[in-house]
Amino acid sequence: MAEQQTRAVLLDIEGTTTPFEFVYDVLFPFARRHVREFISQQRHSAEVRADLEALKAERRADAEAGRGPTEWREDSADSQVEAATAYVHWLMDQDRKSTALKSLQGKVWEDGYLSGELKGQVYADVPPAFERWRAQRRSIYIFSSGSVLAQKLLFAHTDRGDLTGYLQGYFDTNTGAKNDRASYERIGAAINSTAAEVLFVSDVTAELDAARDAGTGTALCVRPGRPAPEPRGHVIVNTFDVIFP
Repeated sequence: MAEQQTRAVLLDIEGTTTPFEFVYDVLFPFARRHVREFISQQRHSAEVRADLEALKAERRADAEAGRGPTEWREDSADSQVEAATAYVHWLMDQDRKSTALKSLQGKVWEDGYLSGELKGQVYADVPPAFERWRAQRRSIYIFSSGSVLAQKLLFAHTDRGDLTGYLQGYFDTNTGAKNDRASYERIGAAINSTAAEVLFVSDVTAELDAARDAGTGTALCVRPGRPAPEPRGHVIVNTFDVIFP
């Protein structure tokens, strides 16, 4: 990590800024419980219709490949809701990084954040790191498989306050897969930075490998209590306190 050279810090969320348990034990169960009701109530809105059409197309591709739940029926409003819900649940069981799924999940979570039922979680070292990096005039960005909406909601409603004022931008699967070198090249172009001027911090080595292939600096985040993957040459950090202190 060349301290003077790094102009931008690009962060993963799950296992990096935010406990793994919050995503899998709070956010995902909330979406699973509420998605049927949400689709039923909101299926006529243009944005939700777009998500449903994308999910239906993805379901068709799964069916052609011989995988997935039962057929997508639309002979009634109830059957459409049930088919969409069943497919959403199936995608979640596969931990599929589906853009349409993530978009729909973000909309479901929005209701939870706005009602106060959901409160985002970040590690204790995250807010002071954001403050420190801003004082150092480094830009901070997020790259997550969760939708941009979901990212903004999480950081706007954390248990440590609204952190969105520190963040200059957000990237999701519309940019590309996180294990694809081209995604990091696109992000560099979007933030007007060379690859060498960006540090990507994640807990997934495959993502860091792709970023390194693009010329981006990398750091493997291994939080206490989480299994440590093979570092494969990436610098290991256990806390943000050691990143540009």
